[in-house]
Amino acid sequence: MKRLTYIATGIGLAAALAVAGFATVNAADGAPAPRRVVMADGDDRLPSITATDWVTYADHVVVVSATSEETIPPAQIEIERGEGLIGRKVKLEVKKVLWSREDAAQPAPKEWEYNASGWTFTEGNLNSPTATAIYDRPRIEPGHQYILAITWEGRHCAEGDTPEPAKWMGLGEGSELPFDGDTIGQGEMEGHAQSAAEARTLAADAGPDTGLEEEMAGNSADALAAKLKATQPGERQQFGPPPTATCG
Repeated sequence: MKRLTYIATGIGLAAALAVAGFATVNAADGAPAPRRVVMADGDDRLPSITATDWVTYADHVVVVSATSEETIPPAQIEIERGEGLIGRKVKLEVKKVLWSREDAAQPAPKEWEYNASGWTFTEGNLNSPTATAIYDRPRIEPGHQYILAITWEGRHCAEGDTPEPAKWMGLGEGSELPFDGDTIGQGEMEGHAQSAAEARTLAADAGPDTGLEEEMAGNSADALAAKLKATQPGERQQFGPPPTATCG
């Protein structure tokens, strides 16, 4: 796989990509050139790896179809500098609700706009940007289906900042699963196609890092729903801004 690898930090699905360095790996001679994807690391908003994490922190677990995307232009300072990020919003349509918390802050949405990884550009070339993705997460691309564990984040702000509107958010790395062909693990991952067999192989190689994503690879949505319904939530801890924070 040919990649530019950017090491970055960020929060949740709208991770900010602060480039610290890069490296390239060449594809085998004569092999078709795969899609190039800039990879970044992002911090999880909430625990998201186990079934207990999901039923403790998610409001709903839903099957969604990504139907369209919208480009968010880079900042003027990035255009002038000749390098930066092009953002992306993806419209998600909820196909099925697999699980819901009894005291969920809001009913499961029918659709919403998801802040997704976009593209990066260099040398002022805005017409041929390179796709960006976060390690171990789908990019969330139109034409694909996913299972997402989501939570409602209330409106909040820090002093002096523009208020953040209330919105649906994912939990973190383990809360976004490819689901093409109604099969967990099959579909788009990190901007590349992944088969169910590949997902199961990765799960088998996970070792001590095995979580819900690995456990459910190759299974159906019904199997995941049954797993969640049989799982008891843990003690809920506060991460990030309080959901009731208000802005002056």
